[in-house]
Amino acid sequence: MRYVGQPVDRLDGAVKTTGAARYSAEYPYPDLAYAALVHATITRGRITQIDTETARKMPGVLAVITHRNAPLMKPPPKPTPMDLSTLIIGTTVNYLNTDEVHWNGQPVAVVVAETLDAAREAAHLVEVEYAELPATVDFAAEEGNATPQKSTLVASGAAKKGDPDAALAAAPFSLDLRYTTPAVNHNAIEPHSTTAFWDKDRLILHEGTQNITWLRDHLAARFDVPKKDIRVISPFVGGAFGGKSLVWPGTVLTVLAAKVTGRPVRMMLTREGVYRTVGGRTPSIQRVAIGADADGSMTALIHTSVSQVGKIGGWLEGVTSVSRHMYDATNIQVQQNLVQLDALTNTIMRAPGEAIGSFALEATVDELAYRLGMDPIELRARNEPARNPVDGKAFSHRMLLDCFERGAKEFGWAERTPEPGSMRDGKWLVGMGVAAAYHPAVQFSANVTVRLSDDGTVLVRCGFQEMGMGSATAFSQVAADALGVPLSAVKVEYGDTDLPTGPGAGGSAQTASVTAGLLAACEKLTNAVFTVARKTPGSPLRGWRRADVVARDGGLYQNTRGESYQDILRRADRASIEAQVGSETRIGQVTGQVRFMSKFMMDQRRWVKAACGAQFCEVRVDSDTGEVRVSRWLGVFDVGTVINAKTTASQLRGGIVMGIGMALAEETLVDPRNGRIMNASLSEYHVPVHADIPEIEVRYLDDPDPTMPLGLIGVGEVSVTGVAGAIANAVFHATGKRIRDLPITLDKLL
Repeated sequence: MRYVGQPVDRLDGAVKTTGAARYSAEYPYPDLAYAALVHATITRGRITQIDTETARKMPGVLAVITHRNAPLMKPPPKPTPMDLSTLIIGTTVNYLNTDEVHWNGQPVAVVVAETLDAAREAAHLVEVEYAELPATVDFAAEEGNATPQKSTLVASGAAKKGDPDAALAAAPFSLDLRYTTPAVNHNAIEPHSTTAFWDKDRLILHEGTQNITWLRDHLAARFDVPKKDIRVISPFVGGAFGGKSLVWPGTVLTVLAAKVTGRPVRMMLTREGVYRTVGGRTPSIQRVAIGADADGSMTALIHTSVSQVGKIGGWLEGVTSVSRHMYDATNIQVQQNLVQLDALTNTIMRAPGEAIGSFALEATVDELAYRLGMDPIELRARNEPARNPVDGKAFSHRMLLDCFERGAKEFGWAERTPEPGSMRDGKWLVGMGVAAAYHPAVQFSANVTVRLSDDGTVLVRCGFQEMGMGSATAFSQVAADALGVPLSAVKVEYGDTDLPTGPGAGGSAQTASVTAGLLAACEKLTNAVFTVARKTPGSPLRGWRRADVVARDGGLYQNTRGESYQDILRRADRASIEAQVGSETRIGQVTGQVRFMSKFMMDQRRWVKAACGAQFCEVRVDSDTGEVRVSRWLGVFDVGTVINAKTTASQLRGGIVMGIGMALAEETLVDPRNGRIMNASLSEYHVPVHADIPEIEVRYLDDPDPTMPLGLIGVGEVSVTGVAGAIANAVFHATGKRIRDLPITLDKLL
C-alpha cells in the first residue's frame, strides 16, 4: 500500500483528544514554583524607584526579581545571517539587567511564589516609579519619516525592471491606490508558557516553541552555558502561527527565576501578558499602481510599502514580495520602507508579507478589471508570466491558471453577473470575489536517523516541531513508503534537542526539509540492510545487486523472491541497523550548513519556487446594517505532492479562516499617544468564531514539483494569502464600495 497521499488519521489524535498530550505548562516537578511578570506602564524612560516590600511579605512569595537584584546575563547576540539562531532574539533588551524601559509592557520585575495565584497577586503589589522620556509610537504619523529597507541575505527591500513611472504615466488605463492594514496578533489557543528546571548546571526547559534548536542556542549564549547542557523539550505546541518563533521575555525570565530560586519554575502568560510581551504582525501602508493597455496587458506595476520595526528589533515584513512574482508587467518596481518606533518587536505571522501584500495587489487587479470591462480571471490569465517577471528566472512549478480554471468551474463563477449590486437575496446584497494566492517555498537542512529493528519496527528520530499540523503522521507515511513497511510499524520521535537537529517550523518549510533528510536516511538504511544480507550465508539476496531489489512488503524483494527485514536481521544476528543523515558534531554541523547554504543559494539563483492558488468567495452584506457574512468559499491550490490528504485540507482551511479574520475582524488597537495596546484580550480583540465561518471547500492539484523532495512544496501559509483580497473584491461586487483599509467593518460600508 502507498501511504503518501492517503487521508491517514493523526497518530497523536488520541492523546490530544483525551488530554494525555503534555504541553509546556503540564509537566510535573516536585517543589514547582510559579512566576508572574510585572509590566511597565510607560513607553520610554528609566525606573527611578521600585517598591517590592509589600509583594515580598505576601504569604507564599519566594522572590521578587528586579534590575536591582537580578543576576547578570549575557546580552542578546547580534543578529547575523551566518548564524540563523541569532535571528530569533525577540528584542535587544537585556531583561532585568537594565533600568531602561523600551516599550509599554516591558517586564520590569518577576515575582516567584508557591502558587500561581500568589505570584499574580503579588505582581500587582509591586509599585514602580519612572522618569519618562519622549517616545515615538504613532505609526501613521511617522509615515513621512520612513526610510528605504536595506536588502539582506534573508530579506530583499527593493527590485526594479524598466521605467515603471514613465510607463504608468503613459498607460491608457491606470490606477494608483493606497491601502492600509492594521497591526494584528496571533492568539494561539495555547498562551506562551515555560517550565524551567536547573539540575545543577544543566537546564531542562519545556517550552512551546517553533525551533527547539535555536532556542537552546540562544539560552546557551544568554546564560553562558554549553549547548550540550541545555535540553529543550517541546513535543506538543498549541498553535503558534509564527508567534513562537522568536525568544520572548517570558522564556528568558523563567529560566532566570529558576536559577535565582533553585526551584523548578513555571510561567504561564495571561492572554494580556502575551499581547504585552510577544510581538505581532506589523501594520502597513501600501501603494499599488498599475498601468495597462486596452487589452489588459500590464505595462507598469508599482508596489511600495511602509511597515514598522521596533527600535529594539523587528522582523522585516516582505509586503511587496507577491508583486515580484505574480504578473507579467513590462515595467515593475517594488520598494519596502520602514519606520522605527518605541514599540515591542514586530514578528513573524503566518505568511509574513504575502498575507497583507496580496490584499492590496489583488484588490487593485480586481479594480483594474472593472475599469477595463474585463472578467477578473481573464485579466489575470492575460498577465500570467512564463518566467519570473522581475529577473527572468524559471518557475520550478506553477499551475496557477489550472487553479483558476478548476475553481471557476466548481464555484459557478459563470453564474455571476458582473455589475456591482446586481445580485440580491432578500435584504442581502450578494457578491462574488476572486484573488490569487502565493507563498514562496523554502527548505532547510535536517539531521535524521532511522533505525530498523529485528521485530520489523522502524524508529525515526529528528528534532522537529509539532504545532498541530500532523507532522509526525506525515513523516510516518513517508518512511513507511520509503522502506516498504506498514504504517503501524513506524514510530517517530521529535520535539527534543537530545534528538538529531531538525529544522524549525516556519516558512512552510519543515515538511520538505525533514522529508529530504528522511528519504536520504531511508535510502542509506536499505542500502545498509542489503549489504548485510549479501554478506550473510543462507540469505536469498546473496549474489544480487542493490538495483535488483525494491523495498516493499516489509523487506527487500525482486518479484516474489527476496527476504523480510526481520529475517535479514535475525539471520545476521543483528538486533538493529541504523542510518544517519547529518552530523551532530560542531565541525559536522558547520560543514553541513555550509554545504546546504551553497546548494540553497545555487537553487535560488536558478528557480523561483512557490505554492499558489485561487481563492473564490461569496459574501452577503445586509443592506440595512452593513453586516458582512462570508457564505461560500472554495480554494484551489497548487502545493505539489500532498503527503496526507486529511491534514493538508485542514491546514488549507485553517489559513482561510485566519484570512477571514484578517479581512473582517482582527485589529490590534494601539493608543497613538503612548503605544499601549488597548484591546489586549479576546473579549476586545475579535477573532472569527464558528458562526462567522461558512463551509470551506478546498481542492489541490497534487502535481509534484520536480525540484522539491518528493515533489512537495508546502501548505502551511499559502491559503491565508489572497483571502482578504477576495473578500474585499466580493464586498465591492455586492455593494459597489471599495474598502481599502482592513478590517472591513460595517461602519465603513454605511
